[in-house]
Amino acid sequence: MTERGTSLDILDTLLTLARDAGAEAADAVLLESASLGVSCRLGQMEDLERSEGRDVGLRVLIGKKQAVVSGSDTAPRALALIAQRAVDMARYAPEDRFAGLADEALLARHWPDNLDMIDPSEPGAEELIEQARITEDAARAVSGITNSEGASASWSRGRISLATSHGFAGTYENTSFALGVSVLAGEGTAMERDYEYDSARHRGDLDDAADIGRRAAERTVRRLNARSHKTCRVPVVYEPRVAGGLLGHLAGAISGSAIARGTSFLKESLGQPIFAPGIMVIDDPLRPRGPRSKPFDGEGVATSRREIVADGHLTTWIMDSTSARQLGLQTTGHASRGTGLPAPGVTNLYMAPGSASPEDLIADIEDGLYITEMIGMGVNGVTGDYSRGASGFWIENGKLAYPVSGLTIAGNLKDMYKALIPASDLTFKYGVNAPTVRIDGMTIAGN
Repeated sequence: MTERGTSLDILDTLLTLARDAGAEAADAVLLESASLGVSCRLGQMEDLERSEGRDVGLRVLIGKKQAVVSGSDTAPRALALIAQRAVDMARYAPEDRFAGLADEALLARHWPDNLDMIDPSEPGAEELIEQARITEDAARAVSGITNSEGASASWSRGRISLATSHGFAGTYENTSFALGVSVLAGEGTAMERDYEYDSARHRGDLDDAADIGRRAAERTVRRLNARSHKTCRVPVVYEPRVAGGLLGHLAGAISGSAIARGTSFLKESLGQPIFAPGIMVIDDPLRPRGPRSKPFDGEGVATSRREIVADGHLTTWIMDSTSARQLGLQTTGHASRGTGLPAPGVTNLYMAPGSASPEDLIADIEDGLYITEMIGMGVNGVTGDYSRGASGFWIENGKLAYPVSGLTIAGNLKDMYKALIPASDLTFKYGVNAPTVRIDGMTIAGN
């Protein structure tokens, strides 16, 4: 990757070229990355890949007409071509009365230096291969494991630089380490598979390789001899790995773009209770070492921690500048961006934990479903209707009794959110995190 100053110099040059070509306003982004990844299967290395990349994107505006052009060549001649093409396209683009750069008053002028997003160490191929082998060996050593889909280990480093024609210029970097494995248990048509992985900004925050392998194997073996179940209406408990998906549906439903189009089941819910009292959902782009932390958004707007849901009430939409203008509101600093146009997107989204342990949440369930895996994407964002395949364990008399698969769970997200009860076991592992949650009154379709 280039030096920080060089990255901003490239963007400054591109903006100057855009203005010279006739742009009235513009912003430009430069994405730089380097990565190294390996995969092993049955103790043998299968893949080793090193990559480095650089992509630049330019958005120009002429009045209310805008266009975007991107490329991977940052040589002066290539930048001049990008600028000229973007301006030529903008002249023929249809007018969009909501198009424009972010409000200058909202641009980040200072940002925290304690996000701790960079681990300066860079692993070599030998180290990653060894970590992948340790992970897979630990999984294969567990009784009942019969085959492996392989283990992988990776490292990456990236830099995001953004500059605008109205005075913003900023850059930040991050690193990522990841380790995972997928294995199989059983034979023939009775085989089951499962996986485990971990990722972190710093190498020292990764779980132990052997522990990851053992957890993957234990999850897989527990799934053997799965049954179906008769159709019924019972409480459903989501383990944390899948509970975050419920927040993902929430994020989509409160996106400013969906609200502006009128295509969300929550479009009339701002300020209204959508969860039970006491429920908190928070988006925190400034969490140190967070997988989606960033000091400014894709338009240069300052980011901040926000309570998306407070005491069960929906407090805000998730907006970039364009969707905010459509709604007559102010951006929330949630512009997400590659080299194209900005769009609303959450960062480190999570549900605050409750007071009951997962065991307490299950203890009074005579019959119910504990979900460990979801299948399919049967969610209607307009109506909130929810129907997805699921597998996991049947609950009997407050305990996990036996594995189940081939089930479909159904409901409506509005009703599900209001019935949701969070447990106390929140951990920060993904970009979207939730503790174990319980939802009563779900329909289970089985045999």
